[in-house]
Amino acid sequence: MHIVLGILGSLVTLFYLLDRLGIDIGGLNPFYWYRRRAFSKRYGADPIYAIEDPVHVASLLIIGTAKLDGDLTAEQHTVAQAEFQKNFGLNSKEASDLFGSASHLLAAPQLLEDQMNKLADKALPRFTPEQAESLVEIMTTVASTGGGVSTTQKEFIDSIRARAGATAEPQGTWG
Repeated sequence: MHIVLGILGSLVTLFYLLDRLGIDIGGLNPFYWYRRRAFSKRYGADPIYAIEDPVHVASLLIIGTAKLDGDLTAEQHTVAQAEFQKNFGLNSKEASDLFGSASHLLAAPQLLEDQMNKLADKALPRFTPEQAESLVEIMTTVASTGGGVSTTQKEFIDSIRARAGATAEPQGTWG
C-alpha cells in the first residue's frame, strides 16, 4: 500500500510541477481529446458534405456538371438561374443566391470531380425518383447550353442517372 501511495504522490507532484511550469496537462484527458477531435472533424471538413437540403444538393450537382469543362459561360449562368426559377419555384433573387452559393462552394476546380462524386454518393439515395429525373434533365439542359454536352459531362450525368435510378423521361417536380 505504501508503494501505491508513493507512486500516486509522485504523479501528483509531477503534474503540479508541470502545471506550474506552464505545460498544459489538460490534453491528457481522454474525454477532452474525444470532444476536440469530434469538433475538428465536423468543422474542419469540406462544407459541401454537410448540406442536407435536396434543392441545394441539386444546385451543386447542376453547377458542378456545367463546371466540369471549365468556367461557366454567361449563357450557362443565365440558363441555370432560369432552370432554378422554373423547377425549384424560386424568385430571381433566391435563384441568384442559390447559384452564387453553389458556385462559391465549388470554387476549387482541381477537386471538383471528386467532390461531386462523393456528394452524389451521399445525397442521391435521399432523392425521390421524380427529383432524380428532374435533376438529370436540368443537368443535361445546363450542360448542353452553348455548345453541347462534352464526354466528361455526359459520363457524369450518366453516372448520376445510374446512381439515382432515374429513367430517361422526367415526370416530377421539386414541389
